Amino acid sequence: MIGILGSGSMATAIVKLLLEQPEAHVCWYVREPEIRETLARRGRNKRYLGEVAFNMERITVVETAQEVVEKCQFIYLVIPTAYLHGALQTVEAAVLRTRYLISAIKGFIPQTDEVVTDYLEHVYQVPNEQLCVISGPTHAEEIAREKLTFLTVASLNRSLAETVRAQLRCRYINLSLSDDQRGIQFASALKNVYAVAAGFCKGIGGGDNLMAVLVSVSMAEMQLFYHLMQPGRELKMTSELLPPFLGDLLVTCYSQFSRNRTLGTMIGMGYSVKSAMLEMQMVAEGYYAVKSLENIRKQLNVEMPIAQAVYMVLYEGARPDVILRAWQIYKGEEGQPRSGVKMPIIKIENQ
Repeated sequence: MIGILGSGSMATAIVKLLLEQPEAHVCWYVREPEIRETLARRGRNKRYLGEVAFNMERITVVETAQEVVEKCQFIYLVIPTAYLHGALQTVEAAVLRTRYLISAIKGFIPQTDEVVTDYLEHVYQVPNEQLCVISGPTHAEEIAREKLTFLTVASLNRSLAETVRAQLRCRYINLSLSDDQRGIQFASALKNVYAVAAGFCKGIGGGDNLMAVLVSVSMAEMQLFYHLMQPGRELKMTSELLPPFLGDLLVTCYSQFSRNRTLGTMIGMGYSVKSAMLEMQMVAEGYYAVKSLENIRKQLNVEMPIAQAVYMVLYEGARPDVILRAWQIYKGEEGQPRSGVKMPIIKIENQ
């Protein structure tokens, strides 16, 4: 039996993928009573990906995270970062340390400003060899429709990565393996921030020309952050790493399914941050990630103008058109920021 913590769109999509394996059975922690009710009655998640019908004979729905941890050796974490800390506080840490934990969460844990695997290591002392990460570029809506999708499985434990790949592989899912577990998580968190910025551009009437500049500079900021957080590790854009870095950034900035871009678009059109988030009725991870990113950026003493502009809009009440001014800082000598912080050159290499 394989465990799932979370009941949003990506959690629902992962349950669908796991059940593509003929012998798989899933133990699914669903917090919301109305979702548990519609799963039991209709075999569907009422709120997310309602078009997906499940064979409930192969799913055990439970009301607590502890039940999943007790029953399952492999557990997929698909809870938004803002709620993961609270959900895991109900779980026995000693038992959690004996499980294999696979994170499909894209963001920083707000309570500690850490990516998920760092948080699990430091707070729960889960051994790193029991941790794994799934990354995109992936929208749950396309998995639900069985569109061809490429995933990346990242772990320092090659055997664990191969097991996860076997659990998720099916006719419409291709999976690559990587050992850059932390780097891919940084990319997954930051791309949501830049998707909010892309939404600002769309909401205030910017076109494709402006969007291309924004996404290009955003990639440079992501790479700068990567090198500062993993000094000594070179980011080589091979075919293995291009999808979870550049690919995930592109799909999140451009796709109609991107909730982070939707949040930014609504704010750019004049919604307040609070009203936009309430109307969406879904969690936009970029809202939380940019606050953690701002804390880390200050500790590193580095300028990241696009990310800073997003923070100013979401948390300091700045107008969304501040994003138009943010990239001006890059117009110094040879395209480097006026601050003197040298932006790394993106290297794309063949494997």
